[in-house]
Amino acid sequence: MRQIPFAKVVCNGNELTYIREVLESGWLTTADKVHRFEKEFENLLKVRHAYAVNSCTAALHLALEAMGVGPGDKVLVPTMTFTATAEVVRYLGADPLFLDVEYASCLVTDEILVRALTRYPDAKVFMPVHYGGQAVKISSADGTGLFDICRDRGVRMVEDAAHAFPAKCNDRMVGEIGDVACFSFYANKTITTGEGGMLTTNDDQIAERVKIMRLHGINRDAWDRYTSNKVSWEYDVVAPGFKYNMPDTAAAVGLAQLERAAFLRKERERCACFYFDRLRDLECIDLPLIHVPMADHAWHIFHLILKENAPVSRNKFIEIMADKGISTSVHYKPLHRMSYYREHYGLNPEDYPNAERIWKGCVSLPIYPSLSDDELDYICTTICTILK
Repeated sequence: MRQIPFAKVVCNGNELTYIREVLESGWLTTADKVHRFEKEFENLLKVRHAYAVNSCTAALHLALEAMGVGPGDKVLVPTMTFTATAEVVRYLGADPLFLDVEYASCLVTDEILVRALTRYPDAKVFMPVHYGGQAVKISSADGTGLFDICRDRGVRMVEDAAHAFPAKCNDRMVGEIGDVACFSFYANKTITTGEGGMLTTNDDQIAERVKIMRLHGINRDAWDRYTSNKVSWEYDVVAPGFKYNMPDTAAAVGLAQLERAAFLRKERERCACFYFDRLRDLECIDLPLIHVPMADHAWHIFHLILKENAPVSRNKFIEIMADKGISTSVHYKPLHRMSYYREHYGLNPEDYPNAERIWKGCVSLPIYPSLSDDELDYICTTICTILK
């Protein structure tokens, strides 16, 4: 029987070459490879600042901290996301306010955001999630983009772009437009460093705070001191910061992945097109609702939503797929259903009707560059056999 994993890392570029260079350099932590990774990310996204960190969670935390979020502040967060999006709000003593999402796309729309800001006019920050690799409508010519709405109302925006590299909105890269964007390079993401993340911004004040806070609040990192022509031991601690820096060993992998990012994205798109073509006629499922050109989507996740008329339940479908050697996943159990948030904030499922519809039927299928057409055919044939 075939065994098709849900995710599979593709590292057949210059990863080993760059890691060898790091090992031979004798300097394994944050150094030249990290700085080069940051600079190439800046150039690709056309942003003033990019800071490599050890996770997207760290980037989100740093972004909110740099914006001055603190106890009693309110931050708008979609309920269809991983817990990291909301937990960083709690790190700072602030409160997440959970939003429903559009059915099938799992995105916050301009209508949802306007309703939320009308209900919560004192919200300080909005954290949209570019779900699955599809960008929310960040900006638009008619002023109805999410960043346009936030800017008009004095609300800052931190994009959770964990799924969204390299994704675009209106021909501009995600990370190029808003206040701050935070990317993930976890092992199953569109490019990986094993564990890691990146924060991008065009705001010089935010950038300066992030640079200091990502490494203990020290005003000069060790590599700066090591490469200085002046007396290099002296440094100062200007704030109680965090240990969020990325090591050069991780950045070495990231550099190699970045070189092939366009190809890796295109191969994920190939998988998505295969699924759309083969599964579009199944009447008991909804496929992802796509608002952007296929080439502007990062294709981190491809999900199905089993409808009520499906011949099997979502959970049974997952079991049968596993029996056939096909691994799947669920993205996500909404945060309003998680015990901490449900009990702490008294959340009710009825207040999130679209997220509830999605959650009850959603299944994420394998999608990665090395997935062959033969394997895709097997997956789709198996799905059609189960659901027809």
